[in-house]
Amino acid sequence: MTILVAGASGLVGSAFARAAARRGHRVVGITGKHNGPLEGISTRVPLDLTDEGATTSAVLEAFPEAIVNCAAVSVPEQCVADPARAQALNVTLPGLLGRLAHHVSGRVVHLSSEQVFDGERTTPYTSADAPCPINLYARQKLAGEQAVLTAAPEFATVLRLPLLMGNSPGGARSNHERLLADWAAGRTPRLFTDEFRQPCTADNVAEVVLEICERNDTRGLFHWAGTELLSRHEMGVRIRDHFKLTGKQAPLEAVRRSDNPEALRSRQACLALDCTPLAGRLKTRPQSFAAQLEELHVPVPVRAWYHGLGV
Repeated sequence: MTILVAGASGLVGSAFARAAARRGHRVVGITGKHNGPLEGISTRVPLDLTDEGATTSAVLEAFPEAIVNCAAVSVPEQCVADPARAQALNVTLPGLLGRLAHHVSGRVVHLSSEQVFDGERTTPYTSADAPCPINLYARQKLAGEQAVLTAAPEFATVLRLPLLMGNSPGGARSNHERLLADWAAGRTPRLFTDEFRQPCTADNVAEVVLEICERNDTRGLFHWAGTELLSRHEMGVRIRDHFKLTGKQAPLEAVRRSDNPEALRSRQACLALDCTPLAGRLKTRPQSFAAQLEELHVPVPVRAWYHGLGV
């Protein structure tokens, strides 16, 4: 199968390329400005996904049997800083890829976010629950979902995902990579004790997306996450313990979301997801946090600092 991946140099896109190649698929990867090595990509296409003409040409040239959209402006602050670019990648691109999937009669899997919900409850959100986005990023992700499902209802799958763990190509995108970078720079991360997420790894998501691409009976809107709901602070402590760092080497400051007016306005308190409908269809299983930690390695940018500690 030929699979085109938009955002192939990102955390999930690169993991998906590796997984698809292992299963014998041909991966056409749109990589943007990233020029480092990427495993699993058969054909590399460096283009700006906000260029609709170039994106259309790349898809039509590849004529894929499946399109996987991993591209996004995924940091809420970056959406506010450059809303036009965020709109192009988070809303316009999913609609375009949906129309192109319809044109080539291929599957399209679009990655979305749990942040479409307001986080005001502690019970898991189902895919049937009404979204209630509270920031620009969340509003754009919801609009992107609607765009791809409207453009290709018979071909599209939207997968809402949680906070992601994993090893990114550049070593600076995932949760543990950012924490290690802060510690290496002498900074003390401030992590909420009352903000809860249900993380999973990019590699686990990649296996899920690959199964969806290989099936013909999984269309529509689904949720995927890990098995545990954890506070940001607990995740930080467990990541620190996994890398055998002390509190002095890797300090953390426990803070409360409820004491921060800006966090109350723009950050969700609890984003738990019900993954039962999709988990019941797939061989891939949701992961425990302990299993996720075992996949993590020290990223290249901080290896000198880390090994200098004598850990």
